Amino acid sequence: MVLHSNAETIGSSYTSTAPKDCRVRSAGNGVDDGTIRVCPGKIGLIVLIAEDDLRETVSVGRNRLGASKEPAAQTWFGPFNSTTNTVEWRAANGRPYAIIQRWHIADNADQDKDGRPIAKQMLAVTRLAPGPVCHVAYVDVQANPDANELARKAADELARNFKCGKDAVKILGNSGRGVELAHR
Repeated sequence: MVLHSNAETIGSSYTSTAPKDCRVRSAGNGVDDGTIRVCPGKIGLIVLIAEDDLRETVSVGRNRLGASKEPAAQTWFGPFNSTTNTVEWRAANGRPYAIIQRWHIADNADQDKDGRPIAKQMLAVTRLAPGPVCHVAYVDVQANPDANELARKAADELARNFKCGKDAVKILGNSGRGVELAHR
């Protein structure tokens, strides 16, 4: 926890998006149905993870329908991708204003000995309500040894005043392949 001069207590807490901790169901959209996970978050919020064609979107809201209508629910990356099962919640005085989540984005230009793409890691910072839920900043994990601190700084300094649909997503720290793959 960090105490700011205006007596605002800033801190992190964590929740899981592992399938065992969420309600999981088929998206019901065809032969290779994707899945939808609805996972418990903080203060009555849920984390919605939708997977289709080996690509995920992550959004937050009071319920599945609300989260599915947020800009974050329509933000996807071109290459195959997935998220890790831990969500970091940044909060002021116990009220969350951003989440940070680690993404793995397939790099088709960098393949292992069996010809499978090697995933590059990136942290995405997502602003929360009040106002729309959307991506605010990306931090390349490999290019920045202090990636977690940079993502927290983005959450703390940018998320609450970020204007979804108007402000451009920021790249913090050194750019790297993970951010390049994400930022189309």
